[in-house]
Amino acid sequence: MIEQRDKMKILLVEDDENFGALLKNYLGLSGYQVVWERDGNLGFSRFRQSKFDLCLLDVMMPWRDGFTLAGDIRELNSDIPIIFLTARGAKEDQIKGYKSGGDDYLTKPFDSDLLLMKIENMLRRFGSRSVPEIFEIGSYRFIPRKRLLTVHDEELKLSPKESDLLAILCTYPNEVMPRRKALMEIWQNDDYFATRSMDVYVAKLRKRFIHDSRIQIENLHGSGYVFRIPV
Repeated sequence: MIEQRDKMKILLVEDDENFGALLKNYLGLSGYQVVWERDGNLGFSRFRQSKFDLCLLDVMMPWRDGFTLAGDIRELNSDIPIIFLTARGAKEDQIKGYKSGGDDYLTKPFDSDLLLMKIENMLRRFGSRSVPEIFEIGSYRFIPRKRLLTVHDEELKLSPKESDLLAILCTYPNEVMPRRKALMEIWQNDDYFATRSMDVYVAKLRKRFIHDSRIQIENLHGSGYVFRIPV
């Protein structure tokens, strides 16, 4: 595992000197290459200059807060995993974090081993799912490996979670996809915050299919979703 981690580069943006130094050292000892910046502006500049595999962002930072930074990063790269690390644990803050483009959210103080597990699972998940090369969905074509959705010669690049969720939905055409299956496979959790995050991504996918009214993602309260597609 250490040999694999050595290839992974993490951007850590954290303004707390003690916590940042501690986390950078811990992740470095765990085999990751970590670049640490102390505020949102420096973090964004560094992201534009280098290639990273994952971002760890504090929320409350000078010059550019973590939510704003995540949105700016998403404009440059819709695929990279983003995990928020923050003392702001209110439900509204966590929802805002997911809406701004975050893939996960850890409230300080947290167990460092839990963070390490989340990083490992996220990096592994993005390239590990075994699915068909291409799905034909009405007027659309979905290529999971490339996270690419095409319609009428238009190419739509999906985020990792959008692609993972759509790949699972495609395996349940016109059937009920159990909500918990997607939550545990993609979020590794079925709590309130993971459920709300999945709802956000379902809403994003619905907007992707506006060019074909035959395609619908129906919510079955308490059960899951039905991916209605033409046969």
